[in-house]
Amino acid sequence: MSWFRITTNFLFVALMFGASNAQLSSTFYATTCPNVSSIVRGIVEQARNNDARIGARLIRVHFHDCFVNGCDGSLLLDDSAPDGIQSEKNGNPNLSTGGYEVVDDIKTALENVCPGVVSCADILAIASQILVCLDGGPTWQVQLGRRDSRTANLAGTSGIPLGNETLDRISEKFRAVGLDDPTDLVALSGAHTFGRARCVAFRNRLFNFDGAGNPDPTIDPTFLQTLRQNCPQGGNGNALVDLDPTTADGFDNNYFTNLQNNRGLLTSDQVLFSTTGAETVAIVNRFANSQADFFDTFGQAMINMGNIRPLTGNNGEIRSDCRRINSN
Repeated sequence: MSWFRITTNFLFVALMFGASNAQLSSTFYATTCPNVSSIVRGIVEQARNNDARIGARLIRVHFHDCFVNGCDGSLLLDDSAPDGIQSEKNGNPNLSTGGYEVVDDIKTALENVCPGVVSCADILAIASQILVCLDGGPTWQVQLGRRDSRTANLAGTSGIPLGNETLDRISEKFRAVGLDDPTDLVALSGAHTFGRARCVAFRNRLFNFDGAGNPDPTIDPTFLQTLRQNCPQGGNGNALVDLDPTTADGFDNNYFTNLQNNRGLLTSDQVLFSTTGAETVAIVNRFANSQADFFDTFGQAMINMGNIRPLTGNNGEIRSDCRRINSN
């Protein structure tokens, strides 16, 4: 995988992103499906009543989708031998993703009103914005007009940032998709202000972080004891722990004050604040000091992420079922 270290390649990719961005619009469905947002909202509000985690689930699917071949809905495809599809859902970073049934419900509702119009890739973008707002977060002008891929890239899931990675590695993966500004990295990490993580994703920090039986020294000692009680050594690796222990289901800037207090749950969270000399430290402090600043920046970062290599024009298709490509 290229990490855009060659200047000419970087400029080419930047120009490519710019060309794609220009084809997206917040009013893309104004005439073809003017009620798209209200239809999506109706479905996700009902889903949220049944599952407080659905906002965190769907924004994670949107994030993981965009980091593999761009925001093209490829993650939503199921395995299909006749179509040559090896689902990205089988990639290690995606094994714990969920919320796909809600995407199915949204797609069914939209196909009943605006058949063949709204892409699955756009459904993820719209649902993410609505759910963040419902959970107390910001709103932003979602850019629309993406089309759906006819392929998946299982191997490409290795480019998705992981919860146990260093800041250098995470930054490298962000740069690989054109997100070069560390502000985007920190802002998007702020989505961990809601949702849960499995014990297996961070238990190494609690008991054997350095390979010599010691915990991660950047964890607050009191928080460490709480986490060890929730995730005992040899316990259930699938047990869930709140990413934000203060306001677990609310979208706010407490995630950043948690980092300042060494209470980030995942390695990838805490390194934003605890990596000596990193640019991200000042950004964490900025967002911890101003929720309004975080909200504004998060909205723009979501737009930037949503602009990663979208299929537009005649590329791709509008799937009638988000789990499978259309038959020819």
